[in-house]
Amino acid sequence: MEWTSWFNIDHPGGNGDYERLEAIRFYYRERVCMRPVAMEARTTDWVPAGDTGEVVHSSLDQGFWCINKEQANGRLCSNYHVRFQCLPEQAYWTQWSAWGPCSTNACSDVGIQVRQRNCQSSQSGPALRLPLCEGKSMERRQCETPPCPEAKWSPWGPWAPCTVTCGKGHQVRRRTCVKPSGTDGQHCVGRPAELQKCGKSPCPACLRMCSEGRVSDDCSRCVCDGHVLRGEVFSTTGGPITGARVFLSNQPKIIRARTNAKGLFQITGVCSSNETRITIRREKFIPVTLSAFSNSTGMASVRAFLQSAERPYIVKHPEDKVRYEGQRVAFCCQATGLPMPEKYYWYHNGTLLDRQVYKYDADLILRDLKPWQAGQYHCKVSNEMGAIKSSTAHLSIMAKGKPACATKPEDHLIRLPIDCVQPGTDSLFYNTGRCPHNMCAGSMDFDLRCKDGSGYCCGVKRMETQEINCGSYTLPIRAVVECGCQKCIQPKVLVRGRVVAADTGEPLRFGHIYIGKDRVGTTGYQGSFTIAVPSDTKRLVVNFVDRMQKFIDTVKVFIFDKKGGAVYHDVKVMRKQEPININSVETTTIYLGEIKGEDPIGKIVIPPNSFHKSSGEVYEGTVKASVTFLDPRNITTASAAPGDLNFVDDEGDMFPLRTYGMFSVDFRDQSHQEVLGTGKVQVYLDTEHVKMPEHIPKMKLWSLNPDTGIWEEESDFNFAQATGGGSGRSKREERTFLIGNMEIRERRLFNLDVPESRRCYVKVRAYMSDKFLSSEQLEGVVISLINLEPMAGYSSNPRAWGRFDSVITGSNGACLPAFCDALRPDAYTAYVTATMGGEELEAAASSPKMNPNIIGVAQPYLDKIGYQRTDHEDPALKKTAFKINLAKPDPNNVEETNGPIYPYQNLIDCENAPVDANHFRFFRVEKDKYEYNVVPFQESDLTSWTGDYLSWWPNPQEFRACYIKVKINGPVEVMVRSRNLGGSHPRTRGQLYGIRDIRSTRDMRLANSSAACLEFKCSGMLYDQDMVDRSLIAVIPQGNCRRAGINNLLQEYLVKHPPLMQNNESHVFNMLAPVDPLGHNYGIYTVTDQNPRLAKEIAIGRCFDGTSDGFSREMKTDSGVALTFACPERPITRESLFQRLQTNPAQTLSQMARDMRESRGQQVRRAPSQVVAYPSGAGSRIPISQSRRIQGTAGRRRTPTRGQAQQ
Repeated sequence: MEWTSWFNIDHPGGNGDYERLEAIRFYYRERVCMRPVAMEARTTDWVPAGDTGEVVHSSLDQGFWCINKEQANGRLCSNYHVRFQCLPEQAYWTQWSAWGPCSTNACSDVGIQVRQRNCQSSQSGPALRLPLCEGKSMERRQCETPPCPEAKWSPWGPWAPCTVTCGKGHQVRRRTCVKPSGTDGQHCVGRPAELQKCGKSPCPACLRMCSEGRVSDDCSRCVCDGHVLRGEVFSTTGGPITGARVFLSNQPKIIRARTNAKGLFQITGVCSSNETRITIRREKFIPVTLSAFSNSTGMASVRAFLQSAERPYIVKHPEDKVRYEGQRVAFCCQATGLPMPEKYYWYHNGTLLDRQVYKYDADLILRDLKPWQAGQYHCKVSNEMGAIKSSTAHLSIMAKGKPACATKPEDHLIRLPIDCVQPGTDSLFYNTGRCPHNMCAGSMDFDLRCKDGSGYCCGVKRMETQEINCGSYTLPIRAVVECGCQKCIQPKVLVRGRVVAADTGEPLRFGHIYIGKDRVGTTGYQGSFTIAVPSDTKRLVVNFVDRMQKFIDTVKVFIFDKKGGAVYHDVKVMRKQEPININSVETTTIYLGEIKGEDPIGKIVIPPNSFHKSSGEVYEGTVKASVTFLDPRNITTASAAPGDLNFVDDEGDMFPLRTYGMFSVDFRDQSHQEVLGTGKVQVYLDTEHVKMPEHIPKMKLWSLNPDTGIWEEESDFNFAQATGGGSGRSKREERTFLIGNMEIRERRLFNLDVPESRRCYVKVRAYMSDKFLSSEQLEGVVISLINLEPMAGYSSNPRAWGRFDSVITGSNGACLPAFCDALRPDAYTAYVTATMGGEELEAAASSPKMNPNIIGVAQPYLDKIGYQRTDHEDPALKKTAFKINLAKPDPNNVEETNGPIYPYQNLIDCENAPVDANHFRFFRVEKDKYEYNVVPFQESDLTSWTGDYLSWWPNPQEFRACYIKVKINGPVEVMVRSRNLGGSHPRTRGQLYGIRDIRSTRDMRLANSSAACLEFKCSGMLYDQDMVDRSLIAVIPQGNCRRAGINNLLQEYLVKHPPLMQNNESHVFNMLAPVDPLGHNYGIYTVTDQNPRLAKEIAIGRCFDGTSDGFSREMKTDSGVALTFACPERPITRESLFQRLQTNPAQTLSQMARDMRESRGQQVRRAPSQVVAYPSGAGSRIPISQSRRIQGTAGRRRTPTRGQAQQ
């Protein structure tokens, strides 16, 4: 049997602690087995539930819960976590059935054959409770039908009668395409009908006969004088539609009427027959055609509801494919919209493909592939509202017989421990090799799927153990020696974060989470959320809805890491303005912008009698009006901006917007129950706040589509003079405003924006430390850039923001889109931050002196950019952001063509820029740290995981991080190492998993105290999930350290879970790692997550804090400690040479001379006697015996002074 990891989804506040199985499955999905047979509950202090003395409840169907009011003496429930035990699944497959018939009967067609097998179980019980078999219950393969005979035309038929008996008409003759049976896909070339003119004799007077009324003057219809057709036109939300055009269906080009402000129209002279049909059209609505209802009084009526039209939006993008020459491939594209898009266009490397040649619609099929057909493919979809383009898919075409994956691995250098210097090379790096991450053609069970059924990638085929000579010791390493095509690892892609109020940080508790129309989850008590990203997602649009209506609905477009793992997002939401009471029958003005001492940016003017109910009835009474304005003059609101400030142009390309403010509206009736809509309202924008005059004529009013996260145009603005005033103005005066019109229907979030074409990209990289080593770049870091107002002028905040963008770093950094200017370097500025797992990274310093080698940008471009870290002028400020001028590079200045700012059309240059090119830098603020894995693995790329018994992380779907807190008593910070070996598993016993080094962090509250949160290899199942290995851990602090204490609870646990390792040496601590996640009372911190970096971040935060559920970046050495070492500083018995030269140079130099002479004398005394043969004619003036005597004397007394020697 196997236990799951521990789960803790609730906090004992409120009614109690509820660890419901249904909620655990919702958050953790397949990590919880479907049929648990046992359950264990413990407090976060690791006390079993039965030993707490609390009243608790448990059920294998419902989970575990503790209710506060059931506890004695007003006691509150403890904070519990639970785990479940599952039976091994005893299931097996039956034999495969025979292949079924082909799914198509048409000739020259490709279909699918299916065969099946059943899952049988050795256990008895209801079907839903039986274990599942691993693998697929169904297999498909391609089948083809015989080729079709050609289709042919039949002979032409006779000419039909002329369409008129007089005047000019036409007549037609037809032929049919004769297709053999089963050849529906074949077509005849040519036209099925021919037309010719007929009728030449002139016509007499009008012959139209009317059963009711008279014939119109043009003889086109019957007219009933005195008869009236009356109609009402509403939107689907109940609001009247103004300005809709009304046509008679048989005369679609003649406008008969337009609707008024109440959505009403009438047409006179329309006979009350049942054949009267009318068509109603209005921009941004789907046209409707319907019959009028007639009665016997000469009256006809019609009531129409128009549905808002929507631009197309891609819901299925084409996928990357790899094929061999001569094979086939299918690309699929699917879009939604109102009306549904029907026109699809396919492009190859930007060139439109001929529809007649390729016979495509929503799917593009290419047969008998040739090398020239490789490249980029995308589709374009359109309807009446506009067009949109899909993301591009890359088609790679391999030559026949050429392997898609080179067997020889690429070079991949890993850094060795600081004390591992390889003799002869003095290198701290070793080449372990790695396989490229390209796709393979793989096995094509059906090659015309939209998405290939089984993904194959270039991966590790064979590894071998090598020894690294570190001089004083050796290190084992598993190196890649052969690559090959393997089934791709499909890592889980997650988006995680926390939703809080932008003003106070209050969490959005139990808010609903929507993707499109589907609700996919709920935020937790602290506003936390986790979203599993479907594998085919290209753009993740999420809508957070507050059930309590305290916050506005917030749409976010999240970036995510396609390589797997979780990206953390801090989501800010705007608090709804308190509603005010307004009179629906009076003109109402609501100002936009309430910064103290400043004028409003604009205002909304609502005419009288503009509000209506969902039924279309005009609402009369008091309206509860809440208008929440996101003011760009307040830079703290930038992260709360909904959507990603993009729009789609008429060609289907996505372009950025620059905002001058957003507002959310919420109008309700007096009882605050029914949501009200409005007719036309006016939006005023004060041009004084538009600092770039060229923006004024391009300003538009936009609304946000909550399903797509894309802003769509509502109306243009017009100039007008109006009286301005507001909280920041002491008197009213005439001002120039831009005025736009809008109707409030389904959408409630609007934007005052202008498209901006002056765009660039900014290159940013993130590093593990302030050493900025190219081999230590961080992936998965969220870099955010806020474009700031181009000109100062506000006392409260000198620069307003205009756009907010985020990009995730890859293996070569990140390129962030930004607005820039070529004429004025400071026309646009930017504020840039970086976060990783909720932790803010530090920017390269700009003070006390600007150092291009630290910042990463060479002079003189650095001065032009004006780089400043946020603490540049005030050291008390945080160091986690920098500001720059977005000066567009001059293409004629070679010093500005190497980054860090690139023109918008040079995105490829930015993405492929070498690491020595100019770029901005962030780094992690942490002490010296080193990690060595025997089986190399990049935590930022989960696809690099390799199944091996010595893998540090045995499961690529679930990562368990373990840390031990080591306290250091001493005046200096100390490096601490964990050496991690196999302990109990027969395949790994005594073999190295890896090494971890970390420098202790000082506790700023306590003198001579620091601590290290040291990672170690968790005990547990290895990658084959067959047997548990209790890792053998050695904790070794460097220097003059001795063990001073062991946590009593940890020691007791180790004694009760033998074998107990001997700890006879005081400078090291050995243990077999606990299998259980013990908690802070033991000094052990364990976190399981689907992202290794996030698991480690959470565990480190708890370790620093010394709690099992807290988080801190300030070390607390007095809580949650497992081991204590005393590391006193070595006493200094005498001054150094440098110190003596500083204090007494003359005496020191004399002493140095005496010591040198004594040293020479010692060398003479200790040298062996020898006879030196001199050349002919020369000899020694001293006899050998005398020489010996002098040497001996010199050994017994001091060397004589210079004066004595001369005597």
